Amino acid sequence: MNPVLRPLALAAMLATWLLAGCTSQPAASTSAPESVPTADALKLQRVVMLMRHGVRPPTKEKIAPEALHDRAWPNWSVGFGELTLHGHDAVRLLGEWDRVNWARRGLLPASGCPGENDVAIAASSKSRTQATARALLEGMLPGCVVQVRFPASPERDVEFHPLEAGAMPIDADEAMRAVSALAPPGGMRAEVAAHLRQFDLLNMALGCTGARKNAGCDIAALPAGLVRNEGDRPDVGDPFGIASTISQTFLLEYLEGMPMRDVAWGRLTREQIEELLELNTLKFHYEGRAPYVAARAASPLASRMLKAMRQGPKLTVLAGHDTNIADLGGFLDLHWQVPSYPRDNAPPGGALGFEVLSAASGKQFVRAFYRAQTMDQVRELRPLSDANPASYEYLPIPGCASLCPLEEFDRMVHSKLVEPAGEARP
Repeated sequence: MNPVLRPLALAAMLATWLLAGCTSQPAASTSAPESVPTADALKLQRVVMLMRHGVRPPTKEKIAPEALHDRAWPNWSVGFGELTLHGHDAVRLLGEWDRVNWARRGLLPASGCPGENDVAIAASSKSRTQATARALLEGMLPGCVVQVRFPASPERDVEFHPLEAGAMPIDADEAMRAVSALAPPGGMRAEVAAHLRQFDLLNMALGCTGARKNAGCDIAALPAGLVRNEGDRPDVGDPFGIASTISQTFLLEYLEGMPMRDVAWGRLTREQIEELLELNTLKFHYEGRAPYVAARAASPLASRMLKAMRQGPKLTVLAGHDTNIADLGGFLDLHWQVPSYPRDNAPPGGALGFEVLSAASGKQFVRAFYRAQTMDQVRELRPLSDANPASYEYLPIPGCASLCPLEEFDRMVHSKLVEPAGEARP
C-alpha cells in the first residue's frame, strides 16, 4: 500500500470499529441486580421507638441564679420533675394517634387488645418516664394489660443513664477533646458571640435590661467554657447550661397551658420561645453529638433497640429523656425538624424511632422517623386526627439508602457500639 494512503486506511478501519462498538448490544449480564422495592410495596413488620417523657415542671427548685431574674418563677401543680396532668393528657392523645396510625398500617388491631407478646414498653428509673409510658398505653391500648418495665433504682439504670450509672467506659480527657473539637474558632466565647440575639431575648424575658443589665445580670457576660467531668461527659458550661435550662422552662410553661402572663412572665411570644430553644438545642449538640461521647452514651439503648428490630414484638416503646434522644441522634447522625421547634430539638412526648418493613421475598428494610406534637397541639390539648395529625417525618440514615436493608443497618450499628464496662456486661 502507498505509504501516503496507509494512515487514511488505518483511520477508516478505526472509525468502523468504533462505530460498531457504539451500536452493538452489550453482553447479557449473568446476574440481574436486585430491584429495590418501594415503601408502598412493603409490609410494616415492627416499630421500635425511643420517646421523651411528657410535660413536667423544672427538675429542681433553683432554675437559675436569683441575680439573673427579677421575678419569682410560677408555681406548678406537681412536684419537681413529675409528669403533670396536662402532660399526661397530651401523651394520651399521642397514644390515640399512634393506635390509629399503627392499625391503619396493619401493625396493631383497629380495636381490642393486641396479642400477649405484641407490645413491649419500658421506662427509665425516673417516675415521669414511667407515668408517660402509662399515659401512652392509656390512649393507645385502653383497657389492655401491658406491663411497664423499669429499673429498680438509678444505680441499675444502665440503659437510660449509662454514664451516671458507671455502666460505660469513658475517658474524661478524650471526651473533652472530642467535644472541644465541635467548637468554632475562638471556642465557646465565639459561640456566645454567634448567639447574641438569643441571649438578648433571654435577658429581656428575665428583666435584665437597663440598670439591671449594667449591674451584672447579663447571662452572655458569664465566663464561657466547657466543663470536664471525671468519669462522665463534659458539660456545655456557662452561659449555655443556664440558658438551656431557662429556655426549656419557658417552653414547659407554655406547653402546660399556663396563662401567657405567667409564661416567661408575659414577656415572650410562642415564636420567641422557639427561637430561644436554639440555646437548648446547642447544649445537646455539644453534650451528645461528639461521636466519642455519643457512642458511649447511646450504645446500651441502641443495642436494645437493634435487638428489638431483629426479633422483638410488633411494637417496642422505650420512654426516656431528651438526653437519650440527643445521644441516639448523635450516635447515628440523625437530624429532624418538628414544626414549631428548632432543628434537632426533642419536644416532650416526641419519639425517635425505626420502622422495620418486609418485602414479599422476606428481605427486611429500615426507615428512621421522628414523631411529635407541635407546641400548640400540646398547649391546647388538640385531639390528633387526619385533619390535625401529629408530625411524622422520615429521616435520612447516613451511609444507607432511604430504604436501608436491615443487614446493612445492623452492621452499621454494630460498628459503632462500645462494650459496657466490667460489671455492666450482660
